[in-house]
Order: sequence, then structure tokens, then C-alpha cells
Amino acid sequence: MTTTTETGGSLDLLGIDSLLSAEELQLRSRVRGFVDSEIRPNIAGWYDTAVFPLEIVPKMAELGLLGMHIKGYGCPGRSAVEYGLAAMELEAGDSGLRTFVSVQGSLAMSAIAKHGSEEQKNEWLPRMAAGEAIGCFGLTEPTAGSDPGNMLTFARRDGADWVISGAKRWIGLASVAQVAVIWAMTDDGVRGFLVPTGTPGFKATAITQKLSMRASIQCDIELTDVRVPDTAMLPGAKGLRGPFECLNEARYGIIWGAMGAARDSYETVLAYAGERLQFDKPLAGYQLTQEKLVNMALEIAKGTLLALQIGRLKDAGQLQKHQISAGKLNNCREAIAICREARTILGGNGITLDYSPLRHAANLESVRTYEGTDEVHTLILGQHLTGIQAFR
Repeated sequence: MTTTTETGGSLDLLGIDSLLSAEELQLRSRVRGFVDSEIRPNIAGWYDTAVFPLEIVPKMAELGLLGMHIKGYGCPGRSAVEYGLAAMELEAGDSGLRTFVSVQGSLAMSAIAKHGSEEQKNEWLPRMAAGEAIGCFGLTEPTAGSDPGNMLTFARRDGADWVISGAKRWIGLASVAQVAVIWAMTDDGVRGFLVPTGTPGFKATAITQKLSMRASIQCDIELTDVRVPDTAMLPGAKGLRGPFECLNEARYGIIWGAMGAARDSYETVLAYAGERLQFDKPLAGYQLTQEKLVNMALEIAKGTLLALQIGRLKDAGQLQKHQISAGKLNNCREAIAICREARTILGGNGITLDYSPLRHAANLESVRTYEGTDEVHTLILGQHLTGIQAFR
């Protein structure tokens, strides 16, 4: 159902809900209800104390949020648009909670679904969809963020086994995961391996003192002569195309999720501006405040339409990688600007966790950086427009 303000104005400025099916609206309503009941009442405390609430993982699984775009193996098999709508609602709660769903489903589970053997899929996907096992995705390294082709983690053959050594950084969920998808250089190029986190030599340490994504887990991983059998290799992934296909799944969810953070910030300050009196009338009655609200509403509407178009292309099997970059670059850039502007309407109250915009803005500093920085996506789009590769 379309939300309206107390003065009767629709928050759906362009009537975008009319472009969604009844099933899509129903799914969005269920996820929004989950966020309202399980995340909103608790997120300030989780964020303040830097806690990721593992207790909500089974509830996410029950809602069908884990690996929801994957078909078979106990996974929900929902459409790209439905997954996008879920990501938007989750990130309206907090980026860290949407990131859990992304790391679990778009990265770890997608790697197994796209590139794993039947045995690997049957072993892990049903458990991960049910929230009984958590996965992580080890690609980024301390010296190789935007340039994974220069990763130093190496897997060498030793008889029938592989022995992996190296380090990974900013790996979501690694300290609570049961399985890690580890990308490593080999004599035959980059390959992926499924490494149970209890394997000797595997060590994950949570990164602390973060200023962003505090209700989330990111880790350093140390791999010291980690021995796995040949069956641990993902047979369908060879070269960087393997991890990049998973990254594009995660980037797609961000396109929607960023607009959720922006929308929540906008709705928060729209309500606040209608109630907060300054100089004997509400903030919403001042021209400068109305200009801010109008600019926010326009960019949220445009960003949501962009996400929906990309989702429809994905469902039709017509999505191209430069279109994902267009969505990720635009929506993250606009969302962070909206959240920062929303904070100005709140004045000093906006720097507390009583209100969401500055929390969202801080989180979006991470979202804007991971799965490809603004600069990386600009270069992808530049190459598409000019035909000239300018990465080096």
C-alpha cells in the first residue's frame, strides 16, 4: 500500500507502485513488516554496541530472504525484482542487515549455485537457505581491493589436495560463517575453493572500531597452509569471471538497497519537519526545507525507477554489466547525498541514534565503497561509452 503523509501527500511521488504486481507488493509488505517489528525497535542499540543480531537469521530464512533469487536446492527462487524490493526494505532498516542477506545469498550462495558441483550444491545450499549455515566470500585482500587480479593468496597442489596460504580483508560474516568461498591464485589462474571455517590454518578476526556498518561483521582472514581436498574446488569458476559474476549479483541488490536507506531518511525528516516548530511554524512550512524535501523525493523516485528497470532487464535475461554499474554508481551517490541532507533538517538532533539519516549516511560510505567504488564503476561506464579501457 502506498504510504501517505499526515497532510495527505503520497510518498510515492510518481505512482511507481502501479508498476508492481500484486505478488511483488505482497512480498514487499511482508519484508517491510519484518523490518518494522524486528529491526527498527532494536537497530539503534545494535549499532551503538556494534552487534550483529545472529538471532534474526532464522527469521530471515523463514521469510525466504536467503538465496531468494536462486532456484532449486531448497532456495526460494524468487524474481530479481522481488529480491530487489526485499533489499530495499531491509536497507531501510539498516545497511548491515541487508548486507548479511547479500553476503549469504548474492555472494556465497551464488558462488556455489553458479560454479559448484552438484555435490557442493546439495551439501551447502539447502542449509544456507534455511539459515542453518552461514557463508562468507573471500576475495578482497589487504593489498588488492579494486584490483583482485593481483591477489597474493595462492593455492598450490600437494598430491590430491590443495594447500592455500594468504590473507583476505573486509570479508563479511567470516567470524560466524561455517563455510568460506576463498578465491586464490593457482598455477592455472584464479580458482575458487569451499573452505569449512573449522579447517586447521583458517583464522577469521572481526574488524573493530568501525565508523560505519556497526551492526554488521567484517573480518580479516588469515590462511596458513589450509589443506582442502580437490573436491573443495568450485569446478565451474576459472579466472576472475567467476567472482565477478557473484559481485554483479551483490551490486544488483545494492542498487535497490541504497534507495531504501534514502527513503527511510526522507520519511524520517518529512515527519519531523511537519512537527518541529521554529519561529512559530513547522519546518515544513519554510521554502528552504521544502526545496530539500522536493530534491530528495525526486532523486528517490528516479533511483527507484532505475532499480526497477534494471530488475526487469535482469528478469528478462537482458541485463548487461555496464547497466549494473550505472545503477550502483547513481543510486549510492544519490542516496548518500539524500541522507546527509536529511540530517541537516534534524539539526543537532540528527547526530544521535534517535534518528536514522546519519546512521544511514555512515553505512553508505561502506556500501559506496564495496562491490566496486565510484571510480571503478565510472571506468566501467567510460569504457562502455568510448570503447577505450582506462583502468591502467
